[in-house]
Amino acid sequence: MTGRLHGTPLPLLVGSLSRPVAWRDGKAVSAGVFLAHVRRVAAMLPDADSAVNLCEDRYAFLVAFAALLVRGQTNLLPPSRAPHAVDEAMAGHPGSYAIGELDLSPAPSGYVRMPALAADETPESIVPMIPADAVVAIGYTSGSTGRPKPNVKTWGSFVASNAGNAAMLERVIGASFDVVATVPPQHMYGMEMSVLMPLLSEVSVHAGRPFFPADVATALASMPEPRVLVTTPVHLRALVESGVALPTLAAFVSATAPMPVDLATTAERRFGAPLYEVFGSTETCVFASRRTSTDDDWTLYGNTSLHPQPDGTLVHAPQLEAPIALADIVSLHDEGRRFRLCGRNTDLLEIAGKRASLGDLNRRLLSIDGVRDGVLFQLDEADASGVRRIAALVVAPGMTEQAVLAALRHAMDPVFLPRPLRIVASLPRNETGKLPREHLLQALRGTDTPAP
Repeated sequence: MTGRLHGTPLPLLVGSLSRPVAWRDGKAVSAGVFLAHVRRVAAMLPDADSAVNLCEDRYAFLVAFAALLVRGQTNLLPPSRAPHAVDEAMAGHPGSYAIGELDLSPAPSGYVRMPALAADETPESIVPMIPADAVVAIGYTSGSTGRPKPNVKTWGSFVASNAGNAAMLERVIGASFDVVATVPPQHMYGMEMSVLMPLLSEVSVHAGRPFFPADVATALASMPEPRVLVTTPVHLRALVESGVALPTLAAFVSATAPMPVDLATTAERRFGAPLYEVFGSTETCVFASRRTSTDDDWTLYGNTSLHPQPDGTLVHAPQLEAPIALADIVSLHDEGRRFRLCGRNTDLLEIAGKRASLGDLNRRLLSIDGVRDGVLFQLDEADASGVRRIAALVVAPGMTEQAVLAALRHAMDPVFLPRPLRIVASLPRNETGKLPREHLLQALRGTDTPAP
């Protein structure tokens, strides 16, 4: 457990100082140059306990992240870079400031703009050491089920969680590879795969966050093999449907939402690379993986164990000071080393004496011919008869609400039919493809959702 390390100093960076940490504009940035950038930015930071890391460029984020660690400050990672989310995070940490590489207008109070990070910086030769018990990040949940909650991460816990990811990827890809990520570094999945990996493994990362399929292809082509694309089901579906050709890939990695088996199979066939789904949460970090096209069960990382509870599952992992309870309900196999998801306690519905899984109902919705995207969710307030009804937002070009409801009548018990059901042009997904509850309710009312 990380608690056994206490204040033991651990390196900020591993490997040779000549190895590439990142790729910017098609050129490699060595570990030595990266450390020089970190030292320069750290020297200009104000005295404070914490800062909101707003960098959009992934390399700038990586430098700012490390500079805050060197100064003994904590990276605050709100669920989005929207002004209201930044203000909430800063309000919870009096005296904090924000840092970024862009000229923001308006800018958060005390905003620090990073200097240009020159490619010809003289390399640094000393690797900083960070105490294992130093609080280096506070990540917030996405707000999918309510108000975002803070989750404290120490450097020791990050080192331990990266070891699990690195061991899994080394078995399937090798120890050294280059990453392009479509997810933001502020999200814990993006943090693990595109910030910690370049620091704590023989991995380099593309500085950008490509969004459109053609940009993803260009970013991958700018880096040497073996290449890994870190993405989400939403981004992967866009890639598959675009018809874009991708350079040779060693693997895909996906998280943030369940990966449909048919999408994983299609992507593997289309792009000639295996797809590995990783399982975790902001609270726990990643602790299991599977190859979605061939495996129903998830394989736990080393020294991780699950303990089913009546209302969920208790997770024991090297990166956790104490076990954490998740709402996921699992069945264990192979002497506890593999597990299968059986739903979430928050997904279990009971209406008019009948029970159903919200996850299963959503799968039935998405299986309807003509439905491109959609979500069912239970409303907070009960109707006149005391029942908390199901609502739905559906993306189904060319279909009416009545047509979708007619199809659902053949797929589920009438007591679970969504009312209201609204046809929308797109779902209000955030940067990682998740659906914050606040955004769902606003879309159901027909009001604008805040920018991610």
